[in-house]
Formats: sequence, C-alpha cells, structure tokens
Amino acid sequence: MPKLNMVQAINLALKEEMQRDKDVVVLGEDVGRDGGVFRITEGLLAQFGPDRVVDTPLAESVIVGASIGMAVYGLKPVAEVQFEGFIYPAVDQISNHASRIRSRSRGRHTVPLVIRTPYGVGIKAPEHHSESCEAIFCHMPGIKVVMPASPYYAKGLLISSIRDPDPVIFLESTRLYRLLREEVPEGEYTVPLEKARVVQEGKDVTIISWGFMLHRTLEAVEDIDAEVIDLMTLNPFDEETVYQSVKKTGRVVIVNEAPKTGSFGSEISASIAESAMLYLKGPILRVASCDVVLPLPKLEDYYAPTAERIKKAISEVMKY
Repeated sequence: MPKLNMVQAINLALKEEMQRDKDVVVLGEDVGRDGGVFRITEGLLAQFGPDRVVDTPLAESVIVGASIGMAVYGLKPVAEVQFEGFIYPAVDQISNHASRIRSRSRGRHTVPLVIRTPYGVGIKAPEHHSESCEAIFCHMPGIKVVMPASPYYAKGLLISSIRDPDPVIFLESTRLYRLLREEVPEGEYTVPLEKARVVQEGKDVTIISWGFMLHRTLEAVEDIDAEVIDLMTLNPFDEETVYQSVKKTGRVVIVNEAPKTGSFGSEISASIAESAMLYLKGPILRVASCDVVLPLPKLEDYYAPTAERIKKAISEVMKY
C-alpha cells in the first residue's frame, strides 16, 4: 500500500471519483494547466480534458455561483478557492443559495457541491492565505463543514463529501499538505461524515481538536493519560462521541486554530455545558489563536496554539 502525503491523497480521491462518475467536475483558479497552487489537481486536465477540469477567472463568487447552478442541474462540482481568506466574496452564494436550495425547493433540488479550500498557519504565508474561518460556515444551516487531519482520512472524507447530496465546505490545512505520509489505499473507501474518531484513549482529560491542531495536541499529550478526539466533521459534529468521552474523563480542553472569540470551540464548549455539565470536574478550557488580525509571518508562532500552550491548559484543568 503506498504511503502518500495529503496532496497526493486528495489528488487520488479526485481522480478516482472522476473515473467512477462522469458527473464529477473540477473548477477553480489555475486548477487545470497549472494543477492548482499546491499541485493538488495536477494531471487531471490531461486525463479528463477541459470540459471536466475548468480554469476559471479570478472571481470566487463566480466560481461558487456557477458551481451551484451545475449542481442543481445534476453535476457534482468540486470547486477550489485558492485560499480560505479569499472565500468571502463567495459567502453570499454559499449562504443565500447553496445552503437553502433544498429547503427553498421543498426537497425537489439538492446541491451536491464540494468547495475545497486551504486554510491556516504553518507555512508562513501572508494574512489572507492563513486564516481559519470555519465557524462562519458552521453557522449556516444546510452546510456541512469537514476538516481532515491526515492523508488517509482526507481521501475517505473527500469521497464521502463528493457523494453527499448537500453542499460541503472541505477545509485543508496548508501545513498538513506535505507534513506527513501514511498508508492510503488505492481504490474505493469512504470515511463517514458526521463521525469523530478517538485518536488516543485515556481517562484523565478529553482533548478535542481538528485539522492541523490535532498534531499540536498529540505533541502536547506525551506522558499524559489523555483521550484525544479528532472531530473531522465540524458541522454537524459527533456529539455522542464527545459526550461519552467527557463523561469518562470529567475534564475538557478544546484546541482550535481560529481566534478564540466566536470560534467553533466555543460551540462545543456550550454544548458540553448543556448536555454533560454534571460529569465535569473542572472548567472547560479553550486553547485558540489570538483575537487579532493574523500577523506577519514572523509572529505566526506567537499567534496560534502551541504544544506548550496546550500543555499549560491541561495542567490547569488537572488541578480540579
């Protein structure tokens, strides 16, 4: 079984789904001739041609708006926005149209659309290339939000997302694209959406994370009997797995890359307080990025959660 990085795993998922289903199309800025800014769509144009791998203008609203029309028509578009910081012009299309068409048409139409976009810190890129704004999309009913943390799960989750009848925002950490390799099967397999995974079992504290922050978390929990949960799908998130872990450990630390105020970690914290508060031995602690505009690259390491900050939060909650 080949060992692939996340770029290769996502490329393989796209290629296999395009081979399996002629309705799957890829579109976005530079996805064809150049193979995407991170080379994730490399080779697809040569294999499937310009009718199914479409280079678009630099216009995110047009990319997503056209994709919504394709999806309603019956195609399965996979649209790429080059960086999450550039997705805001398309938010109108996502919120007012993609998320609502199933309800608006009373179930007569769905939008089987995937919007792939890289996010986050780790490669010392400018501010608009390094944002984490997943909470915005989690606040939109009708939109699924997926954030894989490794090549194996990236492939399986992307295949599931492409086959899902509703729109999915598929967020890919730029830091994880080439950070690690793992065995990724060729051929069909899926990872279910809406299901978290327990990466490491433990009894003293539950740590909940997703995307690149999962790896920062795993650095921090060496020699700690911590239960580590990779959420994978944020909206809707796997409440049952989270609550069962909280009931077992009684302590919770939530780690996310987005700024703390209004982050999705806040939603998880509130949900635990509502549904599992009587099992808690101490406060729910959140480790997040600073509530400031994303700084220049030299300050990036001070902005986002580090293993040291996560360890500090664990030590704090273990006092209870």
